[in-house]
Amino acid sequence: MPVPTLDTIQAALATVNDPEIRRPITELGMVERVDVSPEGLVSTTVLLTVPGCPMKDTITRDVTAAVSAVEGVTDVQVQLGVMSDEQRQGLKQQLRGNAPEREIPFARPDSLTRVYAVASGKGGVGKSSVTVNLAAAMAAEGLRVGVVDADIYGFSVPRMLGVEHQPTQVDDMILPPIQHDVKVISIGMFVPGNQPVVWRGPMLHRAMQQFLGDVFWGDLDVLLLDLPPGTGDIAITVAQLLPNSELLVVTTPQQAAAEVAERAGSIALQTHQRLVGVVENMSWLELPDGTRQEIFGSGGGRTVAESLSRSIGAEVPLLGQIPLDVTVREGGDQGLPVVLGQPDSPAATALRAVARGLSGRSRGLAGRKLSISPT
Repeated sequence: MPVPTLDTIQAALATVNDPEIRRPITELGMVERVDVSPEGLVSTTVLLTVPGCPMKDTITRDVTAAVSAVEGVTDVQVQLGVMSDEQRQGLKQQLRGNAPEREIPFARPDSLTRVYAVASGKGGVGKSSVTVNLAAAMAAEGLRVGVVDADIYGFSVPRMLGVEHQPTQVDDMILPPIQHDVKVISIGMFVPGNQPVVWRGPMLHRAMQQFLGDVFWGDLDVLLLDLPPGTGDIAITVAQLLPNSELLVVTTPQQAAAEVAERAGSIALQTHQRLVGVVENMSWLELPDGTRQEIFGSGGGRTVAESLSRSIGAEVPLLGQIPLDVTVREGGDQGLPVVLGQPDSPAATALRAVARGLSGRSRGLAGRKLSISPT
C-alpha cells in the first residue's frame, strides 16, 4: 500500500469546514502540524479558536473521517490546541476583511442581503413560528440564512430551531450557532436557565447593535428578524440600524388582531421602511372530511393588506394563509420546524410557498451604487 503524501493529507484537510464559520480549517489557519509516518500513521494538530470550543468533538470527528479516507492511511491521531491571541486577531481580520470592527454589514448600501423584519401587532399570532419556518424553508432551498431573535423579553427562537449550545466568542467576535443550516443569535443563549430579561430601552438598543455588528454572519442571502409584538423600542432600533430592512406583518383572521396588526405595519410610514406583505396565520382548521372550520373568523389578513395598501399608497400583498396545524406546534416544541419535519402537511406547504415568494425577490437598488456615469 502506498504511503500517503503530505499533499494528499493537506488536500483531505482542506475538505473539512469549521462547523461555525463554514470555511475550510486549512484556510482559517487552524491546522498547525501534519506528520505522516512510513507506516501510514497520520498525526495532526488542529487549533481551536477558543478554549472549550463546543464544536471540538465535531472537528475531531470530521478531521478523522476526512484523513482516514485517504489511500494508505492506517490510523489518524488528532490533537487539539488553542489559537494564540495573535492568531485569533489574524483570524478576525481575515473574516472581517477591510470592514471596520462592529460595522453592521447589512446596513451598507451595497449589501446584497435581503433583510425581513417579521412584525405583529400583538402576541400569540404565531410570528416566531412563521419566522423559523420561513428561515428553515429558505435554507433547505440552498440559501444562506440568518435569524436574529429580536424579541428580547419573549425569546423563543432557540427552542423552535433546536439550538442547544451557546455561541462561541472569539474576543469581541461572536460566532452564531448553526441549526438546520440557519445561523441563529438570541439573548436566550446568554441567559442562564429561564430567567427573565429586565432591561430598559438603551440596553435593548445595545443588544441589537451587538447582534448585528459583533456577530460574524458571513455572506447571507436572507436575514430574518423576529421582532417583539407592537411598535416599541426594538422596532424603532431595527429601523435605525437597518434602514434597508423590509417589514413582514403577521396577523390572524380575527378582526381584533387585524386592527392591531395594521398599527404594527403602519410604523413603516414613520420609519420609511418598505412593507413586503402580510401573512395570515391560523387561517382555518382543515377537518377530516375536507371542510374548513374558521375558528378565528376570516378576512383579517386581506383586511390588513388592503388597509396598509391605502395607507402607504402602494400595494401590500397578502403573501399567504397558513392553516391551523398541530404539526406546527409539535415542530416548535421539538426544535424541528414543520417545513422540515412534516413537509407535506398543509401548514408546511403554505409556509414553503411564502418562503419561495420572499426568496425570489431581488434586493432593491435604493442606496446602491450603480456602475454608470453621465454622458
